[in-house]
Amino acid sequence: MRLLPILTLLALAAPCYGAKIALIIDDLGYRHTDNTALELPGAVTLSVLPLAPHSEQLAQAGLASGHEIMLHLPMQALNGKALGPLGLTETMNKAQVQAAVFAAIASIPCAQGVNNHMGSLLTQLDEPMRWVMESLKQKQLYFVDSRTTQQTKAGEQAEQVGVPVLRRQLFLDNDISDAALERQFTQMMAKALAQGQLVAIAHPYPETIRFLKVNLIRLAAAGIELVPVSSLLPIALTDNLEANLTARQE
Repeated sequence: MRLLPILTLLALAAPCYGAKIALIIDDLGYRHTDNTALELPGAVTLSVLPLAPHSEQLAQAGLASGHEIMLHLPMQALNGKALGPLGLTETMNKAQVQAAVFAAIASIPCAQGVNNHMGSLLTQLDEPMRWVMESLKQKQLYFVDSRTTQQTKAGEQAEQVGVPVLRRQLFLDNDISDAALERQFTQMMAKALAQGQLVAIAHPYPETIRFLKVNLIRLAAAGIELVPVSSLLPIALTDNLEANLTARQE
């Protein structure tokens, strides 16, 4: 007889979520300090660069810690910045693009999805983006358009090919000062509550990790659930992605 009041109190104390945020930490794998991202809650998604010095270890450790893992696929930028291993450029033909994409996926076999690293030039080009999405479709991975340019065609091509797609709606740490991080974090919460869900991207800067370790607890208090990226996809698609991940790892 005493159970009913206790269960009622627990239900009242439980957070009532009205919105969801998927937070991606990307650019992971080059620095040993990137391991600090593993100190964040398991609901934070980690996006790892292919063939970087610490990528394989970090991806496996992240998976073991309950994080969803993504592949952070390098794509050509307008500023001409060096891409690193398996970067995609506008001079590559279809066979070269798909070979690089498949090799990058093979380097992070626990990845459930992909987002672009840089790509302000390449994501504006329909044909290379279609080749990328055809590759992801074959491997049954989702795609998050990092939207490093307003002229991106990546999301549009993903939709046309039939790849599950989401789009980045906020960068948390273009400025890593405390005031700027707080401003962006507050804006992130407000947008999520207004829209129902939101995809945000941050980076493994020491300032960002310190800020998130202290402040992510504020989400639940505001009625916002922190979720892996795949949780924002339709349930049927999520089930297919999980089955495919298991098959690739066996």
